Amino acid sequence: MEAEKVRIDKWLWAARFFKTRSLAVDNINKDRVQINGQNVKPAREVKIGDTILIKLPRDYKTIIVKGLSQVRGPAPVAQQLYEETSESIAERERRAEMRRFAPEPAHDMRGGRPTKRQRRDIERFTKFGGEW
Repeated sequence: MEAEKVRIDKWLWAARFFKTRSLAVDNINKDRVQINGQNVKPAREVKIGDTILIKLPRDYKTIIVKGLSQVRGPAPVAQQLYEETSESIAERERRAEMRRFAPEPAHDMRGGRPTKRQRRDIERFTKFGGEW
């Protein structure tokens, strides 16, 4: 299972950050993956001890490579390939807490679209300068 050289796209797929290698390649090409603070290409090789920043849709994860693998195995094995930094865990928890307390934008829309009658009332109100 150990390999000497592993491409970053294969490693991200094997570590189960992305469901397919093509998704991993797309995210790498969109500069959502950095190794040791530098944007990379899919063919970049990963070494044990590298720090990888992965920008996911809602979160950022900073991980340290602990093992190398070119094959996708079960989740418990994949989790042994990396270790998330304590700062990354704290930041993810802080962001989740902020999302939890943030108001849902759709809740501000009380009644939805006006009915035909309400629309006519609005038009009449605006047409006559604000008088009923």
